[in-house]
Order: sequence, then structure tokens, then C-alpha cells
Amino acid sequence: MDCRRLGEAGPVVSRVAFGNSLTAGNQLADDSAVACVRAALEAGITTFDTADVYSDGRAEEVLGAALSTVPRDRVVICTKVGRGAGGGAGGLAPERIRSCLDASLKRLGTDYLDLYQAHLYDDATPLEETMRGFAEAVAAGKVRAVGVSEWAADELAEGARLAREMGVPLVSNQPQYNMLWRVIEREVIPACEPLGIGQVVWSPLAGGVLSGKYRPGAALPEGSRAVAAKGGDNSLRRWKFLQDDTLERVQRLRPLAAEAGLTLPQLALAWTLHHPTVTSAVIGASSPAQIAGNLKALDVALEPDLLVAVDEVLADSVVRDPDLTLSRMLRRPRQA
Repeated sequence: MDCRRLGEAGPVVSRVAFGNSLTAGNQLADDSAVACVRAALEAGITTFDTADVYSDGRAEEVLGAALSTVPRDRVVICTKVGRGAGGGAGGLAPERIRSCLDASLKRLGTDYLDLYQAHLYDDATPLEETMRGFAEAVAAGKVRAVGVSEWAADELAEGARLAREMGVPLVSNQPQYNMLWRVIEREVIPACEPLGIGQVVWSPLAGGVLSGKYRPGAALPEGSRAVAAKGGDNSLRRWKFLQDDTLERVQRLRPLAAEAGLTLPQLALAWTLHHPTVTSAVIGASSPAQIAGNLKALDVALEPDLLVAVDEVLADSVVRDPDLTLSRMLRRPRQA
């Protein structure tokens, strides 16, 4: 497994990370979720991403149990704090960061986190206070590096400025990024590059849509994330990935993938990793077999003609509007 430094001062992470947002404690029974983590380890994945809000903390517990027999210095453990506060005060206040961090460490069965990420932006707390909370966690030795998730470009720039002043290693952003969802390209990536902030992207397969298993006009397949995972259907519909036109265009990618000797999931993952600012891509899995199959994408160099053909097929199904960065979307007033 190829590994790279995350940002200028972050941990060395595997090019593919394993995440459990809709699997552990949700779509999968604990033994199946643990089997997926072990398959990821066997495949050479060293980096594991979760959050305290996933399945109300159960996802962290399952991950901690699965990694309990692995030497701590051989894995990179990343989790998040903030989301789930309902937008109210205290989401990323120092005292909440402090209490949530201790709870996460306990569930994960570790003394420190390699990466602690702000899960969305908290408008109710001054950013100086949020960064102070992270600085305290770093000074206490409980956190090695800090990241954020789904922040807009202006939020990232101000957060990085404060981090430098407080001596906090702010090294990463975790946005959604895939062939269909490219909202970070216009503003977020240009903002991050001079700041030394790397991208650890989630949903490289667009929640499974880019695997081709969702067919236009057909019922959602049994056992799929959209059916078996609590919240899976809602998340896919939120991003409009399940529209028939989009699903039809995804099916038209099959011959392009086959011509390159790839499956659709492999093409999607290879496309995401092809972007030079993507340090790592977070994948999930509902079975151990999915992991080994998808990781074949690591050995692929996509030809320029193939990249052009992908864009031509997907055309206006690709979402590029930077205002759809999640932190901005959630701040919009709801329509009456």
C-alpha cells in the first residue's frame, strides 16, 4: 500500500483509508464490521476513519475492538467531533471538544488520536474558541494533528491562520469528492494548497452509485447501502445521485472501465486518487471481498483520453457549485 504524508505536518496515511460511517453499528452486525476492518488491515490499509456521531458512538467502539490487537504505532486512527450538535451552541466549544475527545478515546481504546477532525463548521462558537480547544488537545498529547471536514474555503483559510498562531498542526480537510461531486475543485482545493492542507476525501464511489449497482428505473437492490443502512437512502437522495439520468450515465461508464481493464468501482476510485491533491480516499465496505477488489485501482494510471471520455459521458450530471460545500448548505435558511 502506497502511503503519503498528510499535509505538511500530518501523519503518514495509506492512499486508501477505511471508514465506517454507515456500516459499523448500522448496516452491519458487529462481527461483519470487524471482519471488514481485518480485511482492510490484510490489504495494507493503515488508516481508519470514523466519528463520534456515527451510530451514536457505536462505530468508534467497533473500530476500537477490531484494532485492539494491532500495535498502536502501526495504524492511523482518525475521528471527528462536532456534528450532531443540532447547530446549537457548544458544538465545537472547547469544553465540548474536551469531553467528546475523552469519550472517543475511551470508545476507541487508545490514549491518543493521530487525527482529530472538526465535523462541519460551528457558527455558534467563535472560531478562536474552537481552535483553542484543539490546541489544548494537542498540548495534552491526546491529539497528534487536527483536520476539518466539509469546511468552505474562507473557513479553511481563517482556521489555518488561527492554527498557525496557536501552534496547532491543521493538516487536512475531509470533503466529499468523486466523479459526480466536484464542488471542492473551484475554491476549496486552491485555498488548501498554499496552506499545506491535504485532502482525505470521502465517498469516492458516491455512496455506491458509481459501482453501477443502482439501475435507472429499477427498485433499490436489497442489502445495498440505500436500503440496509439507516440514513443511506436519505444521503444519496440529498446529493441527487439516484436520479434516473445520473444512473443511466453511470451505466454508460461500464465500457470505458472495461476497456481500461477495470470494474466500475475500480474506475471511480482510481479517478478520485488521480487528483494530485487527494492524499487519501476513504472507502467503506459491507463485505471483506469488496475491499480487495476495489484496491486494484491503486495499480492504475488513467490515460488522459479516458478522463476526457468520463467527463463527456457524465456531462451535466457532475455537480461543481462550491456553494454546495456542506458547511454552506447547512447554513442556508430553509425554504418555507
